[in-house]
Order: sequence, then C-alpha cells, then structure tokens
Amino acid sequence: MNQETLTGSCLCGQCKYSITAELSHFFLCHCIQCQKTTASTFASNIIAVPTDIDWISGGDCTKRFDYPGRGFAQVFCDTCGSGLPFLDASGENLFIPTGTLDMVPDLKPEANIFWGERAAWCEHGTAAPRRERFDAP
Repeated sequence: MNQETLTGSCLCGQCKYSITAELSHFFLCHCIQCQKTTASTFASNIIAVPTDIDWISGGDCTKRFDYPGRGFAQVFCDTCGSGLPFLDASGENLFIPTGTLDMVPDLKPEANIFWGERAAWCEHGTAAPRRERFDAP
C-alpha cells in the first residue's frame, strides 16, 4: 500500500476535502446500488484505510444516506448532489469517489467488481464510437 494525500471537491465547489491515507484498492463497481447512486453504469472508488477527512470547506453541507444490505452509504453535497468521500458502516473502509479528485492518483483500477450486476448495455457503451465532446446528431 502507498500513502498519498488526495484533495477533491464537489461540482459546485462548496465542499472541498483533503485526505492523507494508505490507498489499498481502486475498483469500478457495477452493483445495482452504485448504478443508482451514480445514475450511471458504475461507480469509480478508491478504497483506503480509514482516516479523518479534512473538510477544507463545506463539511457541514454534506448529507449521508446509509443503504440497507451491503453496509455502504452515499455522502453528497447538499447543494449540487456530488458524491463525496465516506466511511462505510463498519468503519473499516474509506471510500473516495475518484470523480471528485483534483489530481490523478498513483493507483490504477484493479478490477470491475459486481460484474454480474452490470448494466445490460455496459459493454456496448465502452465499445461505442468515441468523441471529444457532445455533438448532437
């Protein structure tokens, strides 16, 4: 494991954080809950050894929703709804949504987890033509 200091923020910039932690895993999670929480195909999370989240700003503007079943949560900015780092229900793992990071971490995705729950169109989507921006047909 490697220790890194990561900084990040929500979309509107209200919530900004810094975390110095041992990074243990980087997963792309395809479970049904992650599809719902991200409103997308999968969640992209770095899992770290639990540590304090230093809220540079907006820590009091976050909301937490704990999901029954798998013991994880969604923490988000109460203004823009962006997902933010959180400790799981057991307190054993710190989840860091990679889309909120200000920099590229020194870690690459190691697995697509809950692959059996992936969206039916996931593989077609990754094989579809690529464009640099949104171009309406």
